[in-house]
Amino acid sequence: MKSSAANADDEIEFEFLPFLRLYRSGRVERFAGTEKVPATLDPLTGVDSKDVTIDPSTGVSARLYLPPGIDEDEKLPVLVYIHGGAFCIESAASPLYHRHLNDLASHTPLVAVSVEYRLAPEHPLPIAYEDAWAAFRWVFTLADPWLARHGDTRRVFLAGDSAGANISHQVALRVAAEGLAIKGMALIHSYFGGSAPVGSESTDPRERAEGYRIWQFLCPDLAGPDDPRRNPVSDTAPSLALLGCERVLVTVAEHDLFKERGKLYYEKLKESGWRGEAEMVETPEANHIFHLLNPDGEQGKTKLKLLGF
Repeated sequence: MKSSAANADDEIEFEFLPFLRLYRSGRVERFAGTEKVPATLDPLTGVDSKDVTIDPSTGVSARLYLPPGIDEDEKLPVLVYIHGGAFCIESAASPLYHRHLNDLASHTPLVAVSVEYRLAPEHPLPIAYEDAWAAFRWVFTLADPWLARHGDTRRVFLAGDSAGANISHQVALRVAAEGLAIKGMALIHSYFGGSAPVGSESTDPRERAEGYRIWQFLCPDLAGPDDPRRNPVSDTAPSLALLGCERVLVTVAEHDLFKERGKLYYEKLKESGWRGEAEMVETPEANHIFHLLNPDGEQGKTKLKLLGF
């Protein structure tokens, strides 16, 4: 007969497939986004990378990228990148993101800071927001030698995909209040939601209830399906006019479940009174994060050029 502890370890508390399973014991079993690669000099792009601890008390860290062929004291734009993964999988050290940041750093070129934030459910939201904000503020301290020598804090850009786009929005809302500034922000296939269907979204109440149930799992103190952390254009959300950046690029994909939320965000941003420059780009016949899954395809290459900060 199994012990009660063994039973608890086998009993499923919550499933968020195809990403993870949570057991009653508290054990989390992840099915995707767990592979990691080391920071190193990339032989294809010549970009060098290293891992840096930002806050030892929380474990928040970042992977920094430095492109080749720059002068000793040359100043470059700085990109703060926040990875996706539904707030619960993936990493700055993931092969997907390591490849992507190498490509971005070499393409512009720029110094990239890929944020390693803590994941739900062990660290539920809003912890990821706080970790990302801590990393963003750290960039302006120029505490790392690469940033001190080559980072231009007058040209800081912010970007994220999926959950990382959601987090980027939250960071951008705090920027102006803290006296900082973002030159531009790219929200890529943003992981947003809401109580009422938008555009072509499903009207099936069971599907909509499941989406909200997942958000409650990720953010237990969620104040309803239109909590501003889930729905940044709800009546209770801070005005988009408060975004602390000069330019915003919103990208969506034709077959992405979240495309309508990206379009709505773009429309509401233009209506908000925000004084910056906004652009939206939709990729036809494409799915969620297609550019990460197939970076060598024509659409992936086009997306990289679009994100040339």
